[in-house]
Amino acid sequence: MPKLLADIQNLLSDLIARYSSRVDYLMIRLEEAEGTDILLRGDKVETLSEGISIGGHVRACHKGGWGLSSFNQLATIQERIEEAIAAARIVGDEETILAPIDPVQAVCSLPLTGIDPRTVSLKQKKELCDRYTELLKSVDSRITTTSVRYGDSNQRVIIATSEGTLIEQSWVDMEMRFAATARNGDTVQTGRETTGSRKAYEDLVNLDIQVKSAAQRAVTALSLPPVRGNTYTVVIDPILSGLFVHEAFGHLSEADMAYENPDLLEVMTLGRRFGSEELQIFDGAAPQGHRGSYFYDDEGTPATTTQLIKDGVLVGRLHSRETAGKLAEAPTGNARCLDYHFSPIVRMTNTWIERGKTPVADLFTGIKEGVYARNWLGGMTNGEMFTFSAGEAWMIRNGNIAEPVKDVTLSGNVFQTLADIEAIGDDFYWDESGGCGKGGQNGLPVGCGGPSLRIRDVVVGGES
Repeated sequence: MPKLLADIQNLLSDLIARYSSRVDYLMIRLEEAEGTDILLRGDKVETLSEGISIGGHVRACHKGGWGLSSFNQLATIQERIEEAIAAARIVGDEETILAPIDPVQAVCSLPLTGIDPRTVSLKQKKELCDRYTELLKSVDSRITTTSVRYGDSNQRVIIATSEGTLIEQSWVDMEMRFAATARNGDTVQTGRETTGSRKAYEDLVNLDIQVKSAAQRAVTALSLPPVRGNTYTVVIDPILSGLFVHEAFGHLSEADMAYENPDLLEVMTLGRRFGSEELQIFDGAAPQGHRGSYFYDDEGTPATTTQLIKDGVLVGRLHSRETAGKLAEAPTGNARCLDYHFSPIVRMTNTWIERGKTPVADLFTGIKEGVYARNWLGGMTNGEMFTFSAGEAWMIRNGNIAEPVKDVTLSGNVFQTLADIEAIGDDFYWDESGGCGKGGQNGLPVGCGGPSLRIRDVVVGGES
């Protein structure tokens, strides 16, 4: 073990031993992060930077009250510990309830399967963005605006707690985003693509087809008719299925949302049926190789795979140690923070709907008039209501994919929509493009997955 790491671990152990008797729970989290950020808008370079960030935070809990103090100078750590303890003792007036976990001492790193982006020069990364910019512009003269964004980060985190946990964990994350806007007179259309990886830099290198497709969708949509707004039977592709299960259902499965909202907790009662017996929904960081994967969460709880819906029935939810303790359930390893500026909160990791048994071609059978939607353009959720915009769409007529249409938005109530799933396809796709936002912590990497779905009675927005 490197001497510097051993010195830091000894320092944290000494500090924990010195201060832990003053509170019910004490945790110190140190973080070192280095990364690259490049943003090109057309031919203009808006961001071109490499940076290193070093800091940490202290969390203290006393009689149910939490104190948090962050820092970026290790020399001030004792003052920050004093601050966190003082804050916790001021606000604490109940009982500290944390679901128990076994103390862990471990050093672990999420393995790369290929090139580490830290070995690639800033110049090479910029040249990759330049090439993708030229690809976007080359599709058609009506492409008026393009953007290409590249980001990578390497994080090394050390967690020490008053319960004896001492973990060092590290990982590398990469992401690219592409957008192209086409204009024809007053008609404007945009196409987008996003991809990410925690495995290898080369996963971002050979994306020519994907990049050009974003621009081509924008150009094609200029001349497409808008969909006629109505209620349709809809078939959605795996990318939209992944977006739906994450945004519309996953956030409602985060136990802090339910614990803080008695009405939602009543709706999300374990044992309640939400869909057919074929419906299975999971979340977990334990499956390796995805952007929401890790070995331990930011409280030192081991990663798990949690089944949320089994045979159409709600059987689980996502927890931090505090929410698990207060609801008398098992911790699931879903306490995550974006970086050392923030406290861990309950967050999804990799969320997916399990593949079904229906051949994809059969999902269209018997639909007299419907909509086939693929990819995503945008969306929003408000509690149990959702609205998503499809990246591309076609009408379904008499069981066949017919003419393409544009401006397709899908809206509904998530619980009714789960009940309205008529068939689940036998395909499956992992979408590694996710950057989740919650509680001001935006851009936390996640994975989403699912099969194609056939759903009845979906409100499709468009031209009336």
